[in-house]
Amino acid sequence: MGVSAVIAAATLAISPQHFLLAHQLPGGGFAEEGGKPDVALTAWAVLGLRAARTPVDDGYVRAHEDDLHAPTDLALGVLAEAKPSDALLARLERTRTPAVNATAWKLLALAQSGRPLPRDRVRFLLAHQTKSGGWSWAIGVAPDSNDTAAVVQALRAARVGGRPIRRALAYLRRLQNKDGGFELADGRGSDAQSTAWAIQAFLSAGNRPGKAAYAYLARLRRADGSYRYSAKYTTTPVWVTAQVLPALAGRPFPLR
Repeated sequence: MGVSAVIAAATLAISPQHFLLAHQLPGGGFAEEGGKPDVALTAWAVLGLRAARTPVDDGYVRAHEDDLHAPTDLALGVLAEAKPSDALLARLERTRTPAVNATAWKLLALAQSGRPLPRDRVRFLLAHQTKSGGWSWAIGVAPDSNDTAAVVQALRAARVGGRPIRRALAYLRRLQNKDGGFELADGRGSDAQSTAWAIQAFLSAGNRPGKAAYAYLARLRRADGSYRYSAKYTTTPVWVTAQVLPALAGRPFPLR
C-alpha cells in the first residue's frame, strides 16, 4: 500500500460519529468548537448519533427540556430523547402549529413516540403543497428542499402516498445539481444538509436517491470526520455533520 493510500485509510478511520462525540462537553451538551453547549444543537447531535446507532447520553436534553420553546424545538427534543418524558410529549401535543414546518416536525415526533397523528394536521400539509410540488416553511413563502423533505417524511409517517409524494420527489429532483448535491432553493448551490434531507425523503418514499448524492457528500468529508456545509464553505460542522449522519445511515425520520 502506498503512502497516499495509507493516509487516505487513516483519514477515513476518523468517523463522523467520533467527530461529534469529541464535541460533547463534560456536562453532556454538545457545542461547536470554542462555543457553549446548546440544547437544540445537542438534540441534533444526539439524533444524528442515534440514527447511526451510536450510543450517546441524552441526559443534557432531558435536563434542559424547559429551554425548548418553539414547536420545532419541542419536536426535536422528543425525536432526540430515547424515551421522551410525558411532560415533554404533553407540551408538544398541546402546542399549536400554524406553520408548515412546525406541523411536519410535530407529526414526525408524535409518530416516533407512537402517538396518534392528528388527521387535521395531515390534511393541513396536503392542502399547502405548492404548484411546484414542494412545501415551504410557512404559508405564502417560497418552497424549499429542506421543508419539502421534512413534509414528505411526515406524510409517509401518516401513511400518505401517491400523487402528493410523487410531485414532491419530482420537485426535489429539480433541485439536484450536476455535482450530485441538492440545493435549498433554485440557484443557491448544493449543500450537505439539503442533500441529506433529500436523501431521507427519497428513502422514506421507498425510492433510491441515486449514487450521485452520496458521492457529493463523500467529497465534503473532512479529515477530522466532519462534513463541510458545501464545496465553498465550512461552517457549523457539528450541526452539519449531525444532519448528514441519518442520511448516511439510510434512516429517514421518524427513526424506527
